[in-house]
Amino acid sequence: MEMRVVNSMNYEEFVSVFGNVVEKCPLIAAAVWTSRPFTSLCALEKNIGDFIDSLPRSGKEGILRCHPDLAGRDLLQGTLSPESLSEQNRAGLTSLTAGQRSQLSELNASYKNRFNFPFVICARMNDRDTIIQQLSSRIRNSPEQELQISIGEVKKICHLRLLDISTQVSQATKL
Repeated sequence: MEMRVVNSMNYEEFVSVFGNVVEKCPLIAAAVWTSRPFTSLCALEKNIGDFIDSLPRSGKEGILRCHPDLAGRDLLQGTLSPESLSEQNRAGLTSLTAGQRSQLSELNASYKNRFNFPFVICARMNDRDTIIQQLSSRIRNSPEQELQISIGEVKKICHLRLLDISTQVSQATKL
């Protein structure tokens, strides 16, 4: 991705392109837009990460609450963002057996009851068995540990979504 393209975007274009690199959090894109010009995609990613890190606990928890349950209601109702649908599909979460769906639903509910935000994991870097294993394991973490791990997962998701956007923009500018 040519950074001159990114740096020349007005506020509306920037938020339109980067508004969902952190699930349902266009505010983050709106906030980092003012940090232009970015020297590289890594610099843009660092600005996003720094913004997230600067938030108080309630802000970080808010980011996590914007994420859908894995293989949950939004998937069943067809209301996932295109990015989340693709990520859950790649991890095998769109083709669960009834037993797996029930197990994941119970684990998701227990997790949310314990931490007050949904379980977040970079689905693209895991398969359904690993996701279920991680959910079963991470529910035993302390709230502080889980907040840190979950924000780390948000950053992994953001990284992969930025790479996707970079590829899409690069291809579009070559046409």
